Amino acid sequence: MNKMSYPSLDEKFNTVISKNTFYFYNEEFEEYYEGHISSIAQNIFLLRNKIEREGLKESVLLEHITEVEDGIDAILTITGFSQESLQRIVSFVRAKGDPALSKLVNKESWPSEKPISNDFSEWNLNKIKKLIKENRKFTEGVINLFFKGSTIPVIKKVIPLFEFKKLDINKFSFSIESLVDTIIRYKTKGAYKAGKEGNPEVVIEQILTENTLTFEKGKFRIPETGNIPRTMDFIIPNKISPKMIIECSYSVTTASGMGDKAKTEKTVADYLKKNYPGVIFVGFVDGIGWYVRRGDLKRMVEAYDCVFTFSKDELDRFKNLLTETFYGK
Repeated sequence: MNKMSYPSLDEKFNTVISKNTFYFYNEEFEEYYEGHISSIAQNIFLLRNKIEREGLKESVLLEHITEVEDGIDAILTITGFSQESLQRIVSFVRAKGDPALSKLVNKESWPSEKPISNDFSEWNLNKIKKLIKENRKFTEGVINLFFKGSTIPVIKKVIPLFEFKKLDINKFSFSIESLVDTIIRYKTKGAYKAGKEGNPEVVIEQILTENTLTFEKGKFRIPETGNIPRTMDFIIPNKISPKMIIECSYSVTTASGMGDKAKTEKTVADYLKKNYPGVIFVGFVDGIGWYVRRGDLKRMVEAYDCVFTFSKDELDRFKNLLTETFYGK
């Protein structure tokens, strides 16, 4: 049998250069998505016409999202709220027992649930849309979030200002200013999320600096994870003689990869205990993404000696741990 002859390096390189499509183009998918965009646009124009005729009031928005197919999509697009953001805020309402918030959204009329437990699961968008069609009190509550949510202290306290500003009823006036604000927030969301100043790790860094503790980021080559170097967020005081290693995982979204991360973190913990028996492995695990992934969360926190969130009292508890560990007080 003749040995198969493979292309040379130059031939493979030239294939990619000469046959490059530049952008993948699936005509059927493109046409479908253009139709989807056109549908949302018509949805929005229909809502704008209603508001111009009848005025900007809750009843107009309520009628629109209950009687127009995917009417809620128009509300989300105008304000700049993503579908996932709506899921998160619904989960927050379900989990939070704040009286003012519960009254605003008619929570007593939402589907009855068992007390929040380890099997807490987030409602997907299809369930939310189904409730909008079938449960008028629930629908009124959703509209109230966009009309009056910015007046509720707990919402202002929890939701980042970047997202909170989307709960502006003036966006439904379709003024140039409000539409420009929505466009800018769409455009800058990636940069906002990627900004170092918006990263919760900065809070940990500030606390360590205030406590005059030196630290570094470093990689440990761990055989059990495929010998792939694992970068630790904070190694105190250094990689050569670590006393404390801190990992930070703040998640406001959910993803299947969270389960893999939890599994890997346990492997990292076992490696550290074996090779650095005196080290304290600390995890900052926070955000609604972890709140709604209870199973993954349980596996995640199992890896750490101590776990903290970014609430004020938890940060104080973390400072106490630093004092006890490094200053013996």
